[in-house]
Amino acid sequence: MRRPVPARAGSSARHGGDGGGPRRPGGRSGTAAPKPRRRRRRRLRVGRLLLVALLVLVVASVGLVFYYDSKLHRTDALTAYAGRPADTPGTNWLIVGTDSRADLSDAERAELSTGDSDGSRTDTIMMVYKPPSGDAMLISIPRDLYVPIPGQGSHKINAAFNFGGPQLLVQTVEQLTGARIDHYAEIGFGGFDQVVDAVGGVNICLDQTLNDPKAGLNLPAGCQDLNGQQALGLVRTRAFPNADLERIENQRKFLSALMAKATSPSVLLNPFRLIPFVNSAVDAVTVDDGDHLWNLAGLAWSLRGDPITTTTPTGGSEYTSDGDSLAVGDNTEQFFTYIRKGAAVPEDLLSTQAGVIGG
Repeated sequence: MRRPVPARAGSSARHGGDGGGPRRPGGRSGTAAPKPRRRRRRRLRVGRLLLVALLVLVVASVGLVFYYDSKLHRTDALTAYAGRPADTPGTNWLIVGTDSRADLSDAERAELSTGDSDGSRTDTIMMVYKPPSGDAMLISIPRDLYVPIPGQGSHKINAAFNFGGPQLLVQTVEQLTGARIDHYAEIGFGGFDQVVDAVGGVNICLDQTLNDPKAGLNLPAGCQDLNGQQALGLVRTRAFPNADLERIENQRKFLSALMAKATSPSVLLNPFRLIPFVNSAVDAVTVDDGDHLWNLAGLAWSLRGDPITTTTPTGGSEYTSDGDSLAVGDNTEQFFTYIRKGAAVPEDLLSTQAGVIGG
């Protein structure tokens, strides 16, 4: 009997036995190409491209922020003076809406029903208080509040801006409140409507029909999107039984709604909304010399949610040399004592005026 002949090394590879490696096309055996390495190289190239794209995006974004920051209108509003309050807990903004028509053409004044008054007065005075913890407060200061104005005697508080511009108004508010103002922002008739239009309008729910020819306003009750012209009429109208007190409540609610829209994904993630909004805001707003675009962004973010909104409490109506005015009362001092301490303001010092804008 013949014994099996042992296979020679490599014979199975030549004859296709089990011990051989994979065959190359055409029947010849060999080692397959290292495909995983090619995949790793491909992934590395894609990763590098994504990293470069991300860096370009970050650099471009930072560049745009500094570009727009350089375009902000600035004024020397926060100046040192003898007796200025020291830093208080939290952060305080003074927001001023003026009735300046300087940037409006005759046609725009007619379209927006702003009238033809020259000069610039504070149509709106608001203080935004961001405490060390808790919700921000949006506080309206009635323009008819009768207060001492440094160097001018006692007058309605909105006269301070007319007497001495932002510097005197800031000083007057600081002396009234005892709180230090950290940031300043001002907007006039000529820019407010453009900011509203840039975000695509703001949805507002009205509890009643509004018709005020002096403000160019004719709106039905119910929920609706307001354009810039309509929004300007809404925040200007005083056609209410409580006139200015009801108007400033509407102003606070509209400002909060505007900030919520401006910081919503429909604006922030849409360059066709975001860029026009930033352009219009930069053109419309004047800030203190030390303020920047990122300060404004922080302000908008703090007002986008559900800030506490209220009007400065007063001692009631009084007749003064400036006509019908509002007196500073003990409740006024109590209210700002809590602000100075960085403490929560008790509910009995918060206003209950509803306005016509639904909650």
